[in-house]
Amino acid sequence: MKNKLISVILMLVFISCENFLDVVPDNIATIENAFTMRNTAEKYLFTCYSYIPKNGDYIYDPAFMCADEVWGLQQSWQAPQIVRGFQNVVNPLFNPWSGLTASPALYMAIRDCNIFLENIAKVPDLEEYERDRWIAEVKFLKAYYHFYLMRMYGPIPIVRDNLPISVSIEGAKVKRDHFDDCINYVVELLDEAVVNLPPRIEAEATELGRITQPIALALKARVLIMAASPLFNGNADYLNFKNKDGSPLFSATYEAEKWKIAAEAAMAAINAAHESGHKLYFFKEYNPLGKSLSDQTNYKLNLRYAITSKWNPEIIWGNPNNLTNENQKQAQARLDGSTIGLASTGSTLAPTLKLAETFYTKNGVPIDEDITWDYAGRYTLKKATANDKYYIKEGYETVQLHFDRESRFYASLGFDGSIWYGQGKLSEDDSWHVEAKLGQYSGRIQSGQYSQTGYWAKKLVNPDNVYSSTVNYSIVSYPFPEIRLADLYLLYAEAMNEYYGPSNEVYDYINLVRERAGLGSVQDSWELFSVNSKKYTTKEGLREIIHQERGIELAFEGQRYWDLMRWKKGISELNYIVQGWSITESDAVNYYKVNNLFKRTFKLKDYLWPIRELDLIVNKNLVQNPGW
Repeated sequence: MKNKLISVILMLVFISCENFLDVVPDNIATIENAFTMRNTAEKYLFTCYSYIPKNGDYIYDPAFMCADEVWGLQQSWQAPQIVRGFQNVVNPLFNPWSGLTASPALYMAIRDCNIFLENIAKVPDLEEYERDRWIAEVKFLKAYYHFYLMRMYGPIPIVRDNLPISVSIEGAKVKRDHFDDCINYVVELLDEAVVNLPPRIEAEATELGRITQPIALALKARVLIMAASPLFNGNADYLNFKNKDGSPLFSATYEAEKWKIAAEAAMAAINAAHESGHKLYFFKEYNPLGKSLSDQTNYKLNLRYAITSKWNPEIIWGNPNNLTNENQKQAQARLDGSTIGLASTGSTLAPTLKLAETFYTKNGVPIDEDITWDYAGRYTLKKATANDKYYIKEGYETVQLHFDRESRFYASLGFDGSIWYGQGKLSEDDSWHVEAKLGQYSGRIQSGQYSQTGYWAKKLVNPDNVYSSTVNYSIVSYPFPEIRLADLYLLYAEAMNEYYGPSNEVYDYINLVRERAGLGSVQDSWELFSVNSKKYTTKEGLREIIHQERGIELAFEGQRYWDLMRWKKGISELNYIVQGWSITESDAVNYYKVNNLFKRTFKLKDYLWPIRELDLIVNKNLVQNPGW
């Protein structure tokens, strides 16, 4: 009876698992068989990879729709339920702690990683260099799964080794470790892993998606920047957050040195990425379409292909478990009135008006700062001319908000009247365009396949996809970008500014990203066009610029939500009214009236995910996150 109870506790605390999928012969699921030969051990290695969450997928990634970027038509999806206030402790939505509700069981993943590390030495027909590489990959995965849990829950129980079946009942009731100890353990694993990881993937046909040195170093930078950020670095709100034995789970003291350590880690990751051939993607260098295009279209395709071009040099880590097919379908606007197109595109991922107003003007500053741009008149109507033809259909009437914006606005968003280059039409003189009012082909239809806001996440759609009036929509899949070089540049700039303040080096790394978007430097843009011309010269001002730059550059990439959390900006940014256009109207005057869709609320408790009540009942040493 005692051993049975111990087993139940172990299962509920760490979601232990003894079925190893197809990693052993003859349907005999035993660890011994899994490590008797190279072939079965490699299958077990890939089982450890199989738990990588499908980040960037609107169904499986809470960050995709829990920020302020996208509003979803289907309220049965889990993220919209969280946004609407239905998160709970009985059966938490997105629950990787227990492995329930559309989430992988990450404690099971960690357990399988430990089993692999404990047994890989037994494999007789494995070369030593390959064994070292596999161990390094699994150490990385173990670190990543810990990090993923920490990002959601804060302090977690560290699982250095699996608990033996002989452990006592009390010994199985683990407690949460101090957050700094969790960070140190993850960094330790990554430091151990990076030594034996390859700098790049040589066997591209069979190994793309596996872990490299730049990936490990980039994750280390992300981990340390999270640790240095306001939510976790001296947050007074967690001063009394303690284990049941009274041991604290957070440090109440702010440590500026954490930003210095994070900056050093980010620079190490950037150097490793450069040495391995990673660089920002510029469409002109590759031109997969084989066309001579305008500068305006080139700038748009710089960003679209940086996301959608499979394994392009900007992608440091592409997620092998998310090939983006469904995302692309739901991000694609209908581009004609055909029945075929109607059946094969979803159009339900709807960017918010708030996001549309986040992008800069063509002068590279916020729309409410640009001295040349009519912010007060942004909702008045204007007709596109020949000068706008690469962005908006010539002669089409839309709001001034859509004119004179930066290239990333037009690369990221589809909207009423906007040009949608690609999708089978490669001539700039004969491109698709969106018509989104009621009764038009991109507009609302009764089937539920439409954008509730009047915007579409065009950035996620591969230009190589083919939209046709005669056949089903043809999707060219790509691994979703977990980490790309532009993200690292901005992380480094953020950490440097937080520790040292504004400097030319900080500006340089921001400007690399801006230059690729066709924008002037931070210095010139603010000096020439902003009502706050010296904003970039103060730490606080430059912090605001970097935060907005990340929101623009990384829109729809699942980073915005976690950025808002670590910056402790959830309360200031996520208590707002979700807005779009009045999509049930058929004329421009009424269509372009702002429509309030939902009043969002965000409370202090929402910074950390709730632990399921049952886990707390089974393990009395676990404490719930504050407010839950």
